[in-house]
Amino acid sequence: MPVPKPSPEDVALSLTLAVVASSPAPLLLLDDQLTIITASTSFCDLFDARPGELAGQPLYALDAGDWDSPALRSLMTATIAGEGSLDACDIYLKPSRRPVRHLVVQARRLDYLDLEQTRLLLAMSDVTDARADAALQENALRESGVLLREVRHRVANSLQIIASVLLQNARTTESDETRGHLRDAHHRVMSVAALERLLSSSQDGAIDIHAYFAKLCEIIRASMIGDQAHVSLTVEGGQGVVEARVAVSLGLIVTELVINALKHAFPDGRPGKITIDYNFHGPNWILCATTASACRWPRRREQAWARASSRPWPGS
Repeated sequence: MPVPKPSPEDVALSLTLAVVASSPAPLLLLDDQLTIITASTSFCDLFDARPGELAGQPLYALDAGDWDSPALRSLMTATIAGEGSLDACDIYLKPSRRPVRHLVVQARRLDYLDLEQTRLLLAMSDVTDARADAALQENALRESGVLLREVRHRVANSLQIIASVLLQNARTTESDETRGHLRDAHHRVMSVAALERLLSSSQDGAIDIHAYFAKLCEIIRASMIGDQAHVSLTVEGGQGVVEARVAVSLGLIVTELVINALKHAFPDGRPGKITIDYNFHGPNWILCATTASACRWPRRREQAWARASSRPWPGS
């Protein structure tokens, strides 16, 4: 006898069941009563079940009721109603003889020609290992950040000691030229020490540039100006942060500009003012050091100083 040809409905159902069963991701095909029609082989492997045993079971009765969670109920209710407000939910299940698994469950209502029979597709992603790895990585980064800040604190202390030795040698040397070089070296070391000090308290390695410049000027003011009130040193500019590697270069530039201004812009103890100004312009910004004193420089020298002390610098 000839084998009867299957109806298109039977072919479509058979194809659907085959697609679900062969899915590499854990899937459940449900009806509108949330009864399991079929399960993928990957789902059965994950939960040590057989496809024939799952068919016909209520969703919330799986694993002795472990699937009956408020989050999953809310997700399924919204999916049946055709609401897209809930896209996924997290559930924690303990398969037989296995540790607790963290699953992200997604549900979709299938749109097809048979409008009288609602079908739902439930997909699961096991994110247990991924979340555990992310937690380990976060802990490792946090610990490394703590260690790095401790190292920076120790580096700042070491640089402070080196700077103190340089300053002590500058005070005891009889050569004016050597004394000047030692003081310059002291200021440069202190500029890096100030940066390391700020980095030791920074959580992300970013430097508040205003606080950094203010600290640098405080150090230079204490060592080169001291109690002499004839020269003031101020910092102006907006708020902003830069990367540590950029701050190193900027700190050295500011140090050089201020030292040169103190050496040459105020001869014979004449009063004046040094202003460190900076402004951000998108990814770039401008750093400028200006002086005001009773000393009149030739016009060409003033223009040369302005060109040397004001220039754009990339912010990255």
